[in-house]
Amino acid sequence: MDVILTFNYNAIALLLWSDFFMNELSLKIYLHTQDLPKKWDTVAISNIFLQSHYLEVLEKSAPSNMKCFYIGVFENQELIGVSLAQYLDLNTLESFGERDKCLKTFFRNIIFRKFGSHTLFLGNNMITGQNGYAFSKEINFEKVSAILFESANEIKHYFNNQNIKIHLVSFKDFYENCSIELKKYQFSNMYEFNSQPNMILYVNENWKNKNDYIEAFSKKYRDQYKRAHKKFEGIIVKEFTLPEIIQYEEKINDLYHYVAKNAPFNTFFLSKNHFSSMKSKCENNFLLFGYFLNKKLVGFHTILLNGTVLETYFLGYDSKIQKENMLYLNMLYNMTEFGIENGFKKIIFGRTALEIKSSIGAIPIKISGFIYHNNAIVNKYLAQFFRKLEPKIEWQIRHPFK
Repeated sequence: MDVILTFNYNAIALLLWSDFFMNELSLKIYLHTQDLPKKWDTVAISNIFLQSHYLEVLEKSAPSNMKCFYIGVFENQELIGVSLAQYLDLNTLESFGERDKCLKTFFRNIIFRKFGSHTLFLGNNMITGQNGYAFSKEINFEKVSAILFESANEIKHYFNNQNIKIHLVSFKDFYENCSIELKKYQFSNMYEFNSQPNMILYVNENWKNKNDYIEAFSKKYRDQYKRAHKKFEGIIVKEFTLPEIIQYEEKINDLYHYVAKNAPFNTFFLSKNHFSSMKSKCENNFLLFGYFLNKKLVGFHTILLNGTVLETYFLGYDSKIQKENMLYLNMLYNMTEFGIENGFKKIIFGRTALEIKSSIGAIPIKISGFIYHNNAIVNKYLAQFFRKLEPKIEWQIRHPFK
């Protein structure tokens, strides 16, 4: 078994937190999914992004600049919690994103390469949402705070032993109720940042099909739907099997890469075989839909079925077709209609493109991260750096329903 750490909390709990732990808690951090405890998926049952088949995808087809760590939390030798950490080497990244050509973006990229090129994320930097940990029993936030904090410390030690110094440590994506609680403990001295919100569409229980959804729009947004649908004429949507994903893998990667490079900010690019790995490991919980015009693949979108939640994943498109045929907006409608007709309670659309997602019914949900720098001087001014360098997003929330 390839484990980089076995850490016993009892030894420090009495020193630092008095009666903080009533029972023995320990951590084990794994380098390979084949070594995960047998009960891992039982603990992670509520979140597909922590289940072993998804983690196997990350191990086999993670971005080339990423290394993943799989964290098990034990109580008296029983696995009660699972978590994910990701290390990113930004020195090897071809681009941080090429959409915004401005002086602020130029200096932001220089600063990231110089002061944040080795970054450790506690959580999943590839998706939006609170997907960093899961427990099989109720755990208070004091313990959660300690578990995450000590996990980061031990992974930092692992890299120190390889003469790699971690610059930034980020604890990713907590909804407001959780971030408030975490700030009472080890997170109190970290910088809390709020970037773009998570756009979530809560499915009305009265919507049984796409007609119910369309009828719920006000006239302005019904007209938007009709206009987009008319532009979509001639495009054929097809769900891909695994052999078809492999067949079109080169084109799928090209379409994805165009969108990724034109994002305002990027810390990774998916490997070419990521989507075929997803289909191979996640099977019917992962769906990829191809968009064809004149028998040519011009776009695709992907979704993950996560219990009662539909998670939108990565997509790609031909820029010319996107503009002329309102391809992206039609993808959003298609994902929404899939969610409604298959009984999902909410659809996670993630960050970016906030206004267009708002126009189809998604609402912004505040989500926070916590971050610190291992250089004390840089850390002291981290808040100022973030406020000055983070791109400011101006957008107007839409209210599409009657």
